[in-house]
Amino acid sequence: MNQVLAGSVLSALSTGLGAVLILFMAKSLTHQWRDVLLAFSAGIMMAASMMSLIPESLKSGGFSTLTVGLSAGVLILTLLEMTVPHIDLEHTKSGLQFDEKAMLIIAAITLHNLPEGLSVGVSYASDAETTGNLIALAIGLQNAPEGFLVALFLVNQHISRFKAFLIATLTGAVEIVTSLLGFYLTSLFRGLVPYGLAFAAGAMLFIIYKELIPESHGDGNERTSTYAFIIGILFMIFLTESF
Repeated sequence: MNQVLAGSVLSALSTGLGAVLILFMAKSLTHQWRDVLLAFSAGIMMAASMMSLIPESLKSGGFSTLTVGLSAGVLILTLLEMTVPHIDLEHTKSGLQFDEKAMLIIAAITLHNLPEGLSVGVSYASDAETTGNLIALAIGLQNAPEGFLVALFLVNQHISRFKAFLIATLTGAVEIVTSLLGFYLTSLFRGLVPYGLAFAAGAMLFIIYKELIPESHGDGNERTSTYAFIIGILFMIFLTESF
């Protein structure tokens, strides 16, 4: 229990760790660097899904379980995207009023973090001792640049740097609750573990392909983003093999 709590807190608060940079950096950041951060995050999540979540689900539940769980993860993220208005952090125009725009992006990012927290909790409930730590690390590494971009967006909407830092941190803190929920559910019903791992993989793959990769290719930085994506994969593989 202490391990899952520590892992969920660290992965969730990585959003704030990334956001803290906004207190010291300029309000502007080149599109290329934003795209590199997004693509690097996508590579990390891809390696975590393909090397930890999917193999563990296959091992403990088989292909049919993997298919059901992964499809459920994709379906839930699809419904979530259809329900919550999507606002591109980098291409938002000034058509919306400040309050409405800020609230929409905060709500969208907060809801987007819910399945990530579930991924961490479910991973800690699996029989593989290292899976939970690896997924918590992968989510945390992905949350850091996300927290920075959210804080940067809010600062550009004339919110003070300190308030932007606090808001970005709170959007990640919801992962602690969903992480504990995922851990308890899969611990009580052990048969849910392989489904939960597959669900987490499906949710992460949806985020990678639908959100992170397209946004990292939106400003003519496809080649640089591709390199960052591959480096992110190699970085996560290195961590997996080292620990």
